[in-house]
Amino acid sequence: MNTERWLNSKRVRAHAVLLAITLWTLYIWNVATPTLRDRNGNLKGTDFLHLYTLGTLAVERRGADLYDMNAQAAVAAARVPDAGGIRYLPLYPPQVSLLFAPLAHLSYGWALASWWIFTCIVYVLCCYSFWRGCPRLREYRVTVALLAVAFPAFFHLIAWGQTSAIALACFTALFFLLRGRREFAAGLVVGCLIFKPQLGLAPAIIFLAVGAWKVVAGAVVSAAAQLSCGILYYGVGPLGQWLRTMAGVRHVLPLLEPRPYQTHCLRTFWAMIVPWPYLSLALYLLSAGVVLAWTIAVWRRGGQPWSLRYSALLLATVLLSPHLTVYDLVVLAPAFLLLADWRIAETTSSTIGMGSLLYFAYMLPLLGPLARWTHVQLSVVAMVLLLGMIWRRSKPGAVLPRPAEQEG
Repeated sequence: MNTERWLNSKRVRAHAVLLAITLWTLYIWNVATPTLRDRNGNLKGTDFLHLYTLGTLAVERRGADLYDMNAQAAVAAARVPDAGGIRYLPLYPPQVSLLFAPLAHLSYGWALASWWIFTCIVYVLCCYSFWRGCPRLREYRVTVALLAVAFPAFFHLIAWGQTSAIALACFTALFFLLRGRREFAAGLVVGCLIFKPQLGLAPAIIFLAVGAWKVVAGAVVSAAAQLSCGILYYGVGPLGQWLRTMAGVRHVLPLLEPRPYQTHCLRTFWAMIVPWPYLSLALYLLSAGVVLAWTIAVWRRGGQPWSLRYSALLLATVLLSPHLTVYDLVVLAPAFLLLADWRIAETTSSTIGMGSLLYFAYMLPLLGPLARWTHVQLSVVAMVLLLGMIWRRSKPGAVLPRPAEQEG
């Protein structure tokens, strides 16, 4: 790959092999126990227990308990005896429980295995779709595959049993629909992010700012339709409970983020550095404004390749999210592929260092636990610098790609 001298393709491939072997060997050893508890005493699948419980509530039509932590803890302990004492803060909208109702008919072990398989299939299909659309990465298919397997965000997605693969699928469909100028259909995909509304915040603001009204209209229709599924099944009550829960979420942040060093967004970046809540909030809003300004500028400037525009949107999505745990970084997989493909063809001085920033943005989430002592989440710094480089590259007067490099 055409990257910085210290970061040639052989070294990248070697690092990917070492990382993949290390992460997955340790994880397999950790979960290779005869019970549902791993060697560290944690329940296998971790957060999947909450999803499994929501599915059980859907099967039993217990909409009133969708936002009752005590009732859910009792259901979890009854369905999964090894899960006794585990509690989760319920924040998913009501319709999410319907998605997991089929898995609730299985035992926890088989349901978790099924969810892992589904997650892997979605992840592979999304990565493959973008790789197929990156002509300059074709000759590096082995390296790309190894990097996909070793991606720390994907590792955490499996380990936590979370839902971020669905968000990745939404962002994958969004890219190809936007590039194909099917804006209303693209909006329908954006609206699907209502199941994780924090990931829809940046796209909503950006599409409003650039006047993409068909996208906005599609998003409103899609989000309303998805929420209506919950209303039709449970009635209006659970939706009202969800809205009240979301409105008061700031009061339960310690329950939502018991390990803030595993979060990778601007809000928690400042919260870990600055001990005064109002000041950290102000810094978050200020830096979020800068990130939005950069991203909107990239989208408004004509002639920018889709690889830059969409990568900027994905980086802004992560940085602006009020709550983003390490597994949600999986939505950046397309940005790594698009930017690597674009960087190989670019030889201008404005892209010097992009290869290194991509490498650090990919790797630094592994060092997240160090923030317990340093209070600085370095992954956030790398992502901001990467977005800043995209913004500088798209400034008026910057050298644009050759016509053959324009992407849609």
